[in-house]
Amino acid sequence: MPCSAVNRGDFRPAASLILVVGVAGLMMLSACGGGQMGASSPGPTTPAPQSACAVVPLQFAVGPSVGVAPFPELAQEPPPGPGSTSAGSVCFYSPGDAAVVSSPVHVVAPASLTSPIKYMRLFVDGQAEFFTFFNTVDAQMMMSSGPHTLEALATDVNGGTASAVININVSNTQSASQPAVFSNIQTIPAWEPCSALYPPRHPRAGQICAAGLGDAVSTMTENLSSPVPVSGSGNTVAHFTIGGPTSYSNELYTKYFAGGSNVSHFIYDLYIMVDDSTRPQALEFDVNQTFGNNRWVFGTECNFRGSGQPIGEWDVWDGINGWQPQTIPCDPAQFPPNQWVHLVWQFERVGNQVHYISLTIGNHTYALDKFYNFQPDWFGQDIDVAFQMDGNFAQQPFNVWLDQVTLRAW
Repeated sequence: MPCSAVNRGDFRPAASLILVVGVAGLMMLSACGGGQMGASSPGPTTPAPQSACAVVPLQFAVGPSVGVAPFPELAQEPPPGPGSTSAGSVCFYSPGDAAVVSSPVHVVAPASLTSPIKYMRLFVDGQAEFFTFFNTVDAQMMMSSGPHTLEALATDVNGGTASAVININVSNTQSASQPAVFSNIQTIPAWEPCSALYPPRHPRAGQICAAGLGDAVSTMTENLSSPVPVSGSGNTVAHFTIGGPTSYSNELYTKYFAGGSNVSHFIYDLYIMVDDSTRPQALEFDVNQTFGNNRWVFGTECNFRGSGQPIGEWDVWDGINGWQPQTIPCDPAQFPPNQWVHLVWQFERVGNQVHYISLTIGNHTYALDKFYNFQPDWFGQDIDVAFQMDGNFAQQPFNVWLDQVTLRAW
């Protein structure tokens, strides 16, 4: 059975590189990569970093070597409040206090702690809107115009906390005519992989990740020249492989890069090429939005094999019962070998529901207009995009390339 999008969370690889933060500039040697894509609406001013920010080694939370890790705690709102404590301190590198900025706002806030990091959250006006297992918040935050209070809160493994607060003024907001545009996401380093379960020593060790019957053998290689150029692209592509000895094993790749409750409409736009579309069980394309303690999962998959039928269908995730087949066909013939196919999904968040608006395959648009449930009581906060490959009964290996991966939000 294809993977359940509801089982996903902030899977971040262990990092041993250094985040250097200082008044001379920001030097991100880690492949964490938040904010390195082309975001729309550059800020009208360049916020000055706070001089108190110091060099912080980038650290990733560590989970158990055996057994199943517990889920992190839900966000407590409002957060405890600012200040350095015995746990350590937090500093905003960007933006600076009282800065006038443009949305999306690139927020970078490192934590210097005396004990290992457990997680960090970013609160916007008292609501949790970004979560990370790293000791540094690094995210593109979408906000409404006007004044906002940001608080970055770090929690260590002993339950100690440290935080910092700034106030900013946002000069614009997203709209249908001026959305936030995150383009060429396939070129950003460190799309974060996982197979059936989160591995030992991960903060979510033992929890379900990509599901399936075991661990796949999979790779992702970024910034390659396309074997078949996309017309008008000029960009490098990401190359994915999957195989292995275990039938029906899957691999999920996710890019966590943004946050914000101000946006509710999303367009997930990409080009995909498969070398042999008769081999996948399914290919999955997702957008997730989480803020507060609730998550809206826009989960979609091209289920090539359907329910054992010669021609499959597109499925969408309903938030409670799993995948729901749609009347849109998913036929390997729609993905000719080594040819680019253009996919565009349109979604929106409506109250406590997800709304699947339409899917465009090449030049053909299919209207869905389907509403399903959101997921309450989720610990993380972010906006991310994801791509998953599902192996078939024989786990036949195949290759996939992605190009011009773009998310628009307003």
